[in-house]
Amino acid sequence: MQEYKDYMIRAVAADAQIRAFAITSRDLTETARKAHNTSPIATAALGRAMSGALMMAEMLKGPRDLLTIQIDGDGPMQGLVVTADNQGRVKGYVKKTDVILPPNEQGHLNVGGAIGRGTLTVIRDMNLKDPYIGQIPLVTGEIAEDLTAYYAQSEQIPSSVGLGVLMNKDNTVKRAGGFVVQLMPFADEGVIGKLENNIRRIKSVTHILDEDSRPEHLLDTVLEGFDIQITSREDVSFYCNCSRERFERGLILLGREELENIIADGKEIELACQFCNRRYTYTPDEVKKLLPRTAASKREGT
Repeated sequence: MQEYKDYMIRAVAADAQIRAFAITSRDLTETARKAHNTSPIATAALGRAMSGALMMAEMLKGPRDLLTIQIDGDGPMQGLVVTADNQGRVKGYVKKTDVILPPNEQGHLNVGGAIGRGTLTVIRDMNLKDPYIGQIPLVTGEIAEDLTAYYAQSEQIPSSVGLGVLMNKDNTVKRAGGFVVQLMPFADEGVIGKLENNIRRIKSVTHILDEDSRPEHLLDTVLEGFDIQITSREDVSFYCNCSRERFERGLILLGREELENIIADGKEIELACQFCNRRYTYTPDEVKKLLPRTAASKREGT
């Protein structure tokens, strides 16, 4: 079967009474799996959340706007965090990477059981004084249903979110992707009823992706019988903007006394990025060079 590079499409249907997004995200999910060495359940949770975040971030306006999905649960995975922009870039991590559970009643990876009960928080940072924060209790912990509920409760937008990650037997990612379909306020009853029937007939997102992983195929299935007009196409990828300079700024914020303790210890320190697991090592001499900047930071803050 042909493989496709990760990308996302945006579309309208039924004379713009429906707004829709779809994504194929196998490569970026596999990149995250390798970076964090996640179990299949953790990979599925992270892949679903990253796909959802990318489609939600596509609705942001500014090039510097960011959307973060934070899930906190009482299950063994504890939760996850993903952040996406509207340039098709996403990063994320799960709190416990090695969770293994038996399949759920449908025979699928038990993401809901791994996350448990808790809260879903969506943060939209649009470079204003304060970010917009919406929070709801988790519905199932399976992520797609929770995002569907978030749109209904926090934004009052009738939506259907479908997300899926299909794993190979060697625990690499075979397929990943999903869709977001939303009804506009002026949608008529005929359109609403037809769309609801279509969604009820869907077996699973992974089943559709395994047939054909293209986002166009996802929307053709979900919006069967509607006229679909694709309005944009964008490549998507796992991308982390961490850097050695960013971590240096973090060290400086520790303060002069803490840095002097690190220097006195005489050992290298290693810092790891939560989002991509990239590691940065600093020798005592390198930390010593940061001391003047610590003093400067203190003067600037007074």
